[in-house]
Amino acid sequence: MNGAPVPVSNRVLEAAIEWQLCLDSGVTSAREKREFQRWLAADPEHVRAWKQLTGLDQQLAIAAVPAARKALLRHPKRNPQRRSYGGLLGVLLASLLGLGLLNQQRPLSDWLADERTAIGEQRELQLADRSRLRLNSRSAVDIDFTADARHLFLHSGEILVETAPGDPRPFLVETEQGTLRALGTRFLVREDDQGTRLIVLQSAVAAQPQYAADERVIEQGQQVLMTREGLGASQAAPVAADAWMHGMLVVENVRLAELLERLGEYHSGYLGVDASIADLRISGSFPLGNPDLALAAIPASLPVRVKRYSDWWIRVVPQAEKSR
Repeated sequence: MNGAPVPVSNRVLEAAIEWQLCLDSGVTSAREKREFQRWLAADPEHVRAWKQLTGLDQQLAIAAVPAARKALLRHPKRNPQRRSYGGLLGVLLASLLGLGLLNQQRPLSDWLADERTAIGEQRELQLADRSRLRLNSRSAVDIDFTADARHLFLHSGEILVETAPGDPRPFLVETEQGTLRALGTRFLVREDDQGTRLIVLQSAVAAQPQYAADERVIEQGQQVLMTREGLGASQAAPVAADAWMHGMLVVENVRLAELLERLGEYHSGYLGVDASIADLRISGSFPLGNPDLALAAIPASLPVRVKRYSDWWIRVVPQAEKSR
């Protein structure tokens, strides 16, 4: 598990691809090269994205898509006021996704997990103690029940746990950030870029970060973000947090980028957003089983439009953006 690549965000991956197209163009200026070096040094995630993209590019070079690669390296006419790599970016991602090289970026530990789900898949299990476990899309979990304790280890994604009464063994959900101890309860655990998100739907859960001495009890109707170093402030649980079990995603006043990230977990391809509109706020209910219908609902609430390069490559852009 230690050797598995750490996934990077779609936003950073997109920036890395744009830099690759720029550097491969053959007409890169000294100023652009300096800007690239500053971008690379600004964040360790940028370095990871660049290394992962380099590896993917090497695979693409030996794959049977010479026409696509030739198109990637054909640089468009340059506009001194604005670089536009949207079309080439779509070709690159469509090619990579078609080869199955970029789609998931799942670490090896996911593939070796006891239970895992693919894009858009959900699975419900009855555990040996009669507890119920529900895996959301793109999730991976290990199950280890012993004479002393009931253990789940969440590698990625989101699970809903409903513990069965009458078993004296502690019920523990572990992640890279720490341990959650069920106190006769129903709760959600989600792994994302920020850490482990706990949402308690019934009863309570005791949360203990990996490097913290004490645990804190999170009560019904509350949520908390756990990192290895500690717990954030307890907040009210989001409305209908478990609606995904019924095929719906319900959000209230979230960033557009966050909504698209969640919808992207059910989309077999790349779903991005222009940085200029990423912070727009949105509320609503979106069907997870029908991505086209979910995306079509967004322009009804915000001044945006959905731009499709292909079925695999979709981007939400400002409504007034000119066609490229």
